[in-house]
Parts: sequence; C-alpha cells; structure tokens
Amino acid sequence: MNPRTNAAAAAERLDALATLGTRLVRPECVLATAGGDVFTADWRGGVAHLRPDGSQGLVQGCGPDGVLLRPNGIALQPDGSFLLAQLGDRDGGVYRLQRDGSTSPWLMRVDGIDLPPTNFVLRDRFDRTWVTVSTRRQPRAAAYRGDVADGFIVCVGRDGAAAIVADALGYTNEVALHPSGRWLYVNETFARRLSRFVLRADGSLGARETVTNFGEGTFPDGLAFDEEGHAWVVSIVSNRLIRIAPDGTPTLWLEDADAGHLAWVEAAYQANTMGRPHLDTVRSGVLQNISSIAFCGADRRTALLGCLLGDHLATLRLPAPGVRPVHWDYR
Repeated sequence: MNPRTNAAAAAERLDALATLGTRLVRPECVLATAGGDVFTADWRGGVAHLRPDGSQGLVQGCGPDGVLLRPNGIALQPDGSFLLAQLGDRDGGVYRLQRDGSTSPWLMRVDGIDLPPTNFVLRDRFDRTWVTVSTRRQPRAAAYRGDVADGFIVCVGRDGAAAIVADALGYTNEVALHPSGRWLYVNETFARRLSRFVLRADGSLGARETVTNFGEGTFPDGLAFDEEGHAWVVSIVSNRLIRIAPDGTPTLWLEDADAGHLAWVEAAYQANTMGRPHLDTVRSGVLQNISSIAFCGADRRTALLGCLLGDHLATLRLPAPGVRPVHWDYR
C-alpha cells in the first residue's frame, strides 16, 4: 500500500526541521525522558547523553575480552544503566552498560542458541523485555530480500526466563506495545510490512496479523505510538515518516529522498541484489537515513529522529503527543 500524501505539507515539514546534538556516531536509536535528557546509541561503544543544558557526554564501555560494542537498540533501565542490543559483524546478544562504563553480558543465548547480531531491545511497563534479531544469515545483507524470513522476537520475563516467542519474520526490526496493551507491533523491514501479535499475559504471542503492507521505497525500521492510537513508522533509505491510522491506513508525513536513488535501490530489492551500499549511501537534502523515533518535550509532541548516517538528530512537531514510554520518569 502506498501512503496517502500531501506533497506540499510534507515539503513544509521538511523545511521546518530543527536539529539536536553534534558529533554523534550512528545515533540509530533515540530515547527521551521527562527531565529533558536524550540518549542515543553511539558506535564509539556506548550511549551518548544529550543534556537539557545543551552539553553532551558519552557513556562508553567494551564487552568481555575487549569486544567492541556496536549498540543498535538501547533501553534505559530504572537504575540508570542501559541495555544494549549488540549489532556486531558476527556477534550479538544484549549487554548491560553501567554509567561508569562497566559492562556485563545480560542475554547471550536463548532456546539453546547463541544470539546472532541483535537489533533492538525494549523494556515494557509489565517488566518484560523484548529483544529482536533481524536475521540468522551471515552477513546480514544476505537477508535484504523479500523472500527471506528468519528473524525472531525474544521475550524475557520479569523472572529472567527468556524464550523465542515469534519466528520466521522478514527482517525483524523495532517492536512497540499498542497503547491498549493488547498487541505487540513489529516492523518487518524487508518484508515491507507492519505486523502485530495478540499479546498474552504470560508474554506469549498469538498469530501474526498484517497491519499494513508498504510499497516502493518504504523499508520500515523505527516504530512508536501516539496517544490517539496511531503508529509512527520510520523508513530507512527513503527518509520517510509515515503515520499509520488504527485501521492500517498510512499517511506520508515526511520524506527526503532522491527519485533516482530510490529507483536504484528498488531495482536491487526486486532483483534480490540489495546490499550494504544501498543502505550506506544516501542522496537527500537534509535527513541522513532516519531509523527511529522518540517523543520529547513537556507535551511529548516533538519527535526526535535517530539516523544511520548523520551526526545529529532531526526534530519536528507532531499533531498528537506520544505515548509515555516506560522510562519517561527515570532520572
């Protein structure tokens, strides 16, 4: 499905973008708190901290035996530490990073297998933690295809027990709980769809349901909900921000893409030859391969957009406040 669009409005929103932060390194995932603190994954080996006064810091660590931390998704914990989804070339898992830079493995195996390079981690309001693995293929670029479905979702209960609760997904990316708590939503990047599962009290999931299928140029990555029940989906490559209505209807809210570049990527995707160059290059005016979204500000109506290729975050105002994340009041 191609999203409905108002090209003039989308262009005006692009002109209205502001920026936050400087000299960030691959700020793929972004979190915000009520106190005005913003945290991003940072490939210097940890988490960048953007403080309300405009200053910046870096919580930096390394894994056991000097393993270089390559955090993709991050989750702020009640004690101020972070969980990091390790997206190494071949190593994965989830590490805990303390504010003093010390690190420890948090989840490295599940259901008898070592976690492959790991995409995302999310703590929910029921003290469960969700972990996604995009693909079991090595290298990961071998799964940049519509006919590969070997990604999975792990649920870690409040007792620490972990299990794979959904499998055979088309490049599993970010997950988010629906505001009602009834469903777990997930972006399947190279299946090009937003899916959901009925969420049971024990953390197990029902059958997969398709919410929206996306068309040319849309590769869904980041995901968050607003208080009106709409999902906000961020697409890599095309720099699209799409608002998904409760009935699944998509509306293009923002886009920054070059038509020739998108045609090159689309041709490779259709031919099953898409690879790293298609993600690691971008021809756009402002945005640098946006990948995630978080809501910030006192009214949670300002969006922060993480990205793969830029060194700062883009910000814009949205029409509805974002759902309060579980870490919103952490200090």
